[in-house]
Amino acid sequence: MNPSETPASANFIRTLIADDLTSGRRSTVVTRFPPEPNGYLHIGHAKSICLNFGLAAEFGGRCHLRFDDTNPTKEEQEYVDAIKTDVNWLGFNWGEHLYFASDYFDTLYQYALQLITAGKAYVDSQTADEMRKNRGTLTEPGSESPYRNRSIEENLALFKQMKNGDFADGSHILRARIDMAAPNINLRDPAMYRILHARHHRTGDSWCIYPMYDFAHGQEDSIEAVTHSICTLEFEDHRPLYDWFIRELGIFAPQQIEFARLNLSYTVMSKRKLLQLVTEQHVSGWDDPRMPTLSGMRRRGYPAAAIRRFCDRIGVGRSASWIELSVLEDCVREELNDTAPRALAVLQPLKVVIDNYPQDRVEWMDAPRHPQKPELGSRKVPFARELFIEADDYMDEPAKKFFRLAPGREVRLRNAYIIRCDRVEHDANGRPTVLHCSCDFDTLGANPADGRKVKGTIHWVSAAHALPAEIRLYDRLFTLENPDSADDYRQALNPESLTIINNARVEPSLLDATPGTTFQFERLGYFAVDGEATSAKRLIFNRTVTLRDSWAKEQG
Repeated sequence: MNPSETPASANFIRTLIADDLTSGRRSTVVTRFPPEPNGYLHIGHAKSICLNFGLAAEFGGRCHLRFDDTNPTKEEQEYVDAIKTDVNWLGFNWGEHLYFASDYFDTLYQYALQLITAGKAYVDSQTADEMRKNRGTLTEPGSESPYRNRSIEENLALFKQMKNGDFADGSHILRARIDMAAPNINLRDPAMYRILHARHHRTGDSWCIYPMYDFAHGQEDSIEAVTHSICTLEFEDHRPLYDWFIRELGIFAPQQIEFARLNLSYTVMSKRKLLQLVTEQHVSGWDDPRMPTLSGMRRRGYPAAAIRRFCDRIGVGRSASWIELSVLEDCVREELNDTAPRALAVLQPLKVVIDNYPQDRVEWMDAPRHPQKPELGSRKVPFARELFIEADDYMDEPAKKFFRLAPGREVRLRNAYIIRCDRVEHDANGRPTVLHCSCDFDTLGANPADGRKVKGTIHWVSAAHALPAEIRLYDRLFTLENPDSADDYRQALNPESLTIINNARVEPSLLDATPGTTFQFERLGYFAVDGEATSAKRLIFNRTVTLRDSWAKEQG
C-alpha cells in the first residue's frame, strides 16, 4: 500500500494496547519518549513522538518525556532544551511527567548491588580489547573472563571503590553474569557500569561511574511504571536482556513493543553523521534548513501539523521500508496551501515601465490574503508606473505554449491590469533590461467588467515600493536516494543544495513579517521568514517547498 493511502487505524501497536485493556492485562496506558540528549531531534524521532504521545492520549493515559542521560561525555544542556522545544512545537505536552535517567542513579546503583549480592554481577578487570576478543562471534561462543568467579564480597568491595573514584577510567567494569555461550550476544555478560571521571550536566561530579544504556533503560521504564515500552526494531534483540534484568530484580515489568524506524530518502538519520555534518561545517548548524532535524524543518517553514500528518500517513509497521521525501513535502504543501497567506515577490527582477501610466500616480490594489479564505481579509499592494516582473516571464522569441510577455503580447498582472509589451531595451549582450508596456485601464481586477481574457497571468511588485530581500533556495542535501550506499555518505552531498539570491524584491506588507511565518509567494512556492532577519536587519526568506514536486520530474 502507498504510504499516503495508509489509514490511521492500520497500527498493530494500537491493536495490542486495545487488547491489553480489554483483557485486563493492563488497566491504564503509560508510554514514554526517551531521547538521549546527545544531539537534536530529527524527523525519525517525530514518528516516535507522535506514536507515543498519540497512543497515550487516545487511550486516556499519559506519556513521559524522559532523558536517558547516562553518558556525560556526549550530553549537554543545550540538547535537553532543544528537545523540549521540539516536542512542544510538535504539539505535545508531558505535563508533570518530565524525568531523567540521572533521577534514578541512586536506585540503579542499589539495583547493581542487589545483582552483585545475588551472584548475578561481577567486576571485570580485563581491558576493552580483551573483552572484545573474548566476546565471541555470531557463530562462536564467547570465553569467560578470568575475573568472572570473583567472590561476592570482592565484587561488592571493588564496585564500591569504583563508585568512590579509586580507579582510573577503563580499569574495571561491572558486568552481568549471564551466559557467555548465549546465541544472543547481548546476553554474553553485558556491561552494566563503567568508570567515567566526567562532569554530568545535572549531577555534576557526584558520580564517577555511570550505568550503561542497556542496564538503565529497562529499569527506568519499570520505575516509572511504563506499561508499553515502544521502541524501534534494533532493540528487539536487546529485549531478552531487559527482561532478564527485570526478572532478576523482581520489579515491575513493562511490555516492550518494536516497530520499524523511519528511513527517508535523500536523508541520513544517524545522529553521529548529523553531528559530523555540523562540526565539519557542511551545514550552518543543527537548525540548517537542509537538515532533517525538527529545528531545521521549523526554520525552513515546515508546519508542525504537516509533520504530524506525515507521521500518521506513513503508518506504523514491523517491516523496514523507505519513504520518499516527496511524501513529506506533499504533506507540507497540503498544510501550507490551506494556511499560508499569499504575497507577491520577484526573485529575478526585470524592469517594466508602463509608458501610459502617470509618473506620480500610485494605486493601492486590494489583494486577498488567501483566495479560499475571505475571512482572512486582504492587504493593499501598491501599483505604479515602474514595476518588476520575473525575468522568466518574458521572452524575445516566445516558445510554443509560452503565454507570458513577449513583444506585442498581453498578460494580466495579478490583482491589477492587463498590459501589453510594446518595446524592449537590451544590454550589449542582447539581454532584455527594460520592457516598455502600455496598460489597459478598463481591465482592473481579476474579473473586469469588459470580460476581456488573456492566457497568461503573472506576478509583479512596484519598483519604488518593493523591499529588497535575500532568498535562500534549499534543495535536497544529498543527491543519492540512499546516501549511506556511498563509500562515504559525504560524497553524496548535493553541491547545489543552497542557492542564495540577493537582489529579490517583495511587496511592502512583508516589512514586519514575524520570523517563522510562512507565505506563499504566488506562482513561486512557499517561503518562511528566517530568524536571522531580525539580527541582520534585512528580510531573509527560506524556500520551504516548491508549489509542486519538480524533483521527481527532473530526476525522471
